[in-house]
Amino acid sequence: MSPLAVWLSAIRPKTLGLSVSPVLTGTCLAWAETGDLQLLPALAALLAAVCIQVGTNLHNDAADGRKGTDGPDRLGPPRATAQGWLTATKVQRGAQLAYACAFVLGIYLVTVGGWPILLLGLVSLAAGAAYSGGPWPISATPLGELFVFLFFGLAATLGSYYLQAGQISPAALLAGAMLGSFAAAVLVVNNYRDRQTDARSGRKTLAVLLPPKASQVEYALLLLSPFLLLSYLYAAGLISWLPGLLLPLALYLVFRIFTLPAGKALNHLLADTARFQLVFSLVFCAALVL
Repeated sequence: MSPLAVWLSAIRPKTLGLSVSPVLTGTCLAWAETGDLQLLPALAALLAAVCIQVGTNLHNDAADGRKGTDGPDRLGPPRATAQGWLTATKVQRGAQLAYACAFVLGIYLVTVGGWPILLLGLVSLAAGAAYSGGPWPISATPLGELFVFLFFGLAATLGSYYLQAGQISPAALLAGAMLGSFAAAVLVVNNYRDRQTDARSGRKTLAVLLPPKASQVEYALLLLSPFLLLSYLYAAGLISWLPGLLLPLALYLVFRIFTLPAGKALNHLLADTARFQLVFSLVFCAALVL
């Protein structure tokens, strides 16, 4: 593999839609409600969110590589550190560079949004580092789904909305909850796939602590509950029926988690769930704009 291909593998580009979707949704929702679009803050927020996720992915790669969590029996896509493609030190430096870029972008965003954006940015950077680092990494606890729901859903959507509108609306809260649910569903697939290897390495995710059927039900609830919130937005006249057309696709994804064998077969479902969140966000934004 070329150096570029190795680094692309390490940052996990297939998952970056998780950071793009809430920024797009929050920005478009504010635009639809206020009639004003501040393009430069929107682009800076988008780049900062991607940088934080890239930093988190790289930090996770390096931390798991050092701990030996990703062994030869790993079911997910290969990790750069575990495969020996990159040293943990190099990957960690990549994470620090990504966080530094997010910090620089954050300085500009603070000049636009003030202290709420400063607080959100600092908490997001700290949470990204704590997800896999420290003595009690969040990724090894039952709090992983909650972390993803909060930071890849509510925080990113509300922060992007606030940068545009200078306030928070009930619709923004609901939109953040919808995207956070989809993002958490991605993690559910990841942890459900790795439940046996995680248990052997001492990780205590929800998938490890609960029966396999519970993870399947959790995934179904996370993937379908946003459509209930969407029906509220539709009934309130805040959005058209267009995103509801994606419900059959969500049902198909739920069908797959109940029928696919546990193991590597879930890798495609994980990627498809991440893509579903991005597609939902794009359709949601199109419905707002149109």
